[in-house]
Amino acid sequence: MITQLKGRLVEKNPTDVVIDCNGVGYEVHISLFTYSKITSQEQIHLFTHLLIKEDSHTLYGFVDKAEREIFRLLISVSGVGASTARTMLSSLNPVEIRDAIATEDVATIQSVKGIGAKTAQRVILDLKDKIIKIYDIDEVFVSSNNTNKDEALTALEVLGFSRKQSEKVVEKIVKEKTDLSVEEIIKDALKNL
Repeated sequence: MITQLKGRLVEKNPTDVVIDCNGVGYEVHISLFTYSKITSQEQIHLFTHLLIKEDSHTLYGFVDKAEREIFRLLISVSGVGASTARTMLSSLNPVEIRDAIATEDVATIQSVKGIGAKTAQRVILDLKDKIIKIYDIDEVFVSSNNTNKDEALTALEVLGFSRKQSEKVVEKIVKEKTDLSVEEIIKDALKNL
């Protein structure tokens, strides 16, 4: 398996790059996250994943091992192919995907074009335990963060704000400051609603 490539950057596009490794040009499919991290330097180093199908051998490239690990986890889920995983990594960065799965944030995963509610729930169901184990995420933090968020949303609903509007604001607040109490989440949300 080809696990990494180091060579001269020949061509750079938002969806792929061509890397010349000692006279052999490799076409490598990339996410927008990786594309944004690649400068127009002459030498390039990408971690890769080789996907072999009956009719093709396709290389996917990643700027770091963490992004490749998230990609591999995503394609292990039934119904999530390489192009869907790449779309997810183009819409969200690897840390956002990891945190959304760990905190069971269906809305964030579903915000990716082409991901429906069932697929988002399947991704969470299949990967939550793996993500928590691999990245050593504290489950107490995950559940308390989710509980605080849910309680804040319920309180805002009681105050007369629509659930949909409140979810967007609360989601943004919880992403920026992860250790807020229910009261602090509500106060911040009221300033932004």
